This record gives sequence, C-alpha cells and structure tokens, in this order.
Amino acid sequence: MKKIFAKLVFILLGATLLPALASAQDKATLTIASIKPEPSLAATLRPDNKLEMGRIIDSLADQLHTDIQATHKFDVVDNSDMSDALKAQDLGASGNADSKTAPQIGKITVAKYLVRAKVDDFQDYVEKATFAGTGDTATKRIFRFSVTVDIEDSATTKSLATASFTTGNDQFKQIQQEHNYSVKNGELSDDMMTAISRDMAQKVSDRVLDVLFPIKVLIKNDIEITINRGDGGGVAVGDTFNVFALGQELIDPDTKVSLGRQEVKVGQVKITEVDPNFSKAQVLQDTGIDTGAILRKPQ
Repeated sequence: MKKIFAKLVFILLGATLLPALASAQDKATLTIASIKPEPSLAATLRPDNKLEMGRIIDSLADQLHTDIQATHKFDVVDNSDMSDALKAQDLGASGNADSKTAPQIGKITVAKYLVRAKVDDFQDYVEKATFAGTGDTATKRIFRFSVTVDIEDSATTKSLATASFTTGNDQFKQIQQEHNYSVKNGELSDDMMTAISRDMAQKVSDRVLDVLFPIKVLIKNDIEITINRGDGGGVAVGDTFNVFALGQELIDPDTKVSLGRQEVKVGQVKITEVDPNFSKAQVLQDTGIDTGAILRKPQ
C-alpha cells in the first residue's frame, strides 16, 4: 500500500513539475521576415544581376534560418506562421472575430523577436584595363553585397538594434582564382553564391545573438573561464574577446527609455575549447573578471 501511495505521490509531483520544467527550457521565439532588395536597388540592376541576387537571397534566407536555429537559443517561427499570427491579431483587435475564428486566434503565438534584412547594395562585374604604351590588358573582378538588418521586439515593434554588413572580393579570393571570370563576364559561380550566403548569414546570426543573448561568463577558475556559447554560437578556437562588467542602467533623461547598462572593460580572453553547449577561454588580461561579465569581440 505504501509503495502504491509513494508511486502516486511521485506521479502527482511529476505532473506538477513537468510544465514548469518545460517552461524553463522554452527558447525565445524568433521569425525572419522575407529578405528583399531595396526598391531603388532593384530598379537599377541588370536582368542578369537581378537573377544572381535573387538566388543569393534565397540561399541567404535558408542559411540564416539554419544558423540561428543552430545557436540553441531560439525557436525560429516560419515566416508564414508569423504572417497568420499578425493577421489574427488584427482580426481580434477589430472585434470582428466570431465564435468560430476566436479559438483559432488564441492558438497562434507571435514570435517574440523579428529580424528584418534588406539588400541595399549588389554589384558584380568585371573591369578590363588596357595599359598605355604596351597594349597589355588586365581584368579585375568587382563584387559587393551589402545587407542592412533590424532586430525588433515583435510585441512593441521597437527596434532593439540595427546593423549593416558587407562582403566582397577580398573574402573570396580563392574561389575567384579558381574560375575565369573574364570569360564568365561577372556571373557568380554556384560555389561563390554558397560562400556569400554562408558568410552573410553568419554575420547576421552572430549579431542577432550578441544583441539578444550576449556571451556571459558562467564560471571563472583562476586563468580560465567557461562561457555560455558553444558550437554554432559564433565562437571559434583562437578568437579573442574583450570582457566587460555591467554597471548601472542608463536612462535617457528626455524619453525615460533605457539605453542599456554601462559597460566597463575588465579583461581579455582567448577561446581555447568549443563544446556543443559551452566554451572555455584562457584569461589574457584580468582587472576584475567575474561570473556574469559579458564578452564582446574587439571592434
């Protein structure tokens, strides 16, 4: 009888605790708006450049979804789900929801964060120069891809951070050398497109993560620290980070809006080990590194 009673108590406790544990393990929800070029840019591109840019945007969207999901910090909500959620919100607010549509509105969850990315520059062509006197010619690849990103709080539509990222010739020299672009007349190869989208997606994903969940010190042990970023979190062995202690909150005297917290540099570290869920770093400088301090890459 006692065993049966003990089992019953265990089951009841489990039923009570499981929802709380599940809630504690919930990740922040995030959606990525459809990536589009600025209208002014789209209007000036040649048809072949538009096609190339469209392929890169499609690849970037897929890669960005994968990279953000791989951080283990977010559940990425499908773009169409977010659209349905916003429509449902509008319907509910209008007062036009009836007994049939109201239950469906309650089932839709709007992502907590929204990432908007727009392409504001795309150049891809080959320049040919002729040297006076010798008549010799040389070709040079000109490539540039730039994206602006806005990270928003979906509930308030407040912008939490904006950033601009650019990639170009210098980052893909090896791929350029493996193709004869003077013959291809500036058309991007498939491997170049993949490299571009991966590079840009990583930059955007790292920025999103740094804004919403900065790297923090979990444990400090003499000249080694453990941080809350692992594989897929934008850290790699050999990376150097500055460490900052958080000071008092900064409030704008006019708007009364929080501008964040004061940050005081207290050291520098170098990543020595990257595991699936956390990483370790060697302390290079230390004037007050402690648990809870945040890490940022040197600008």
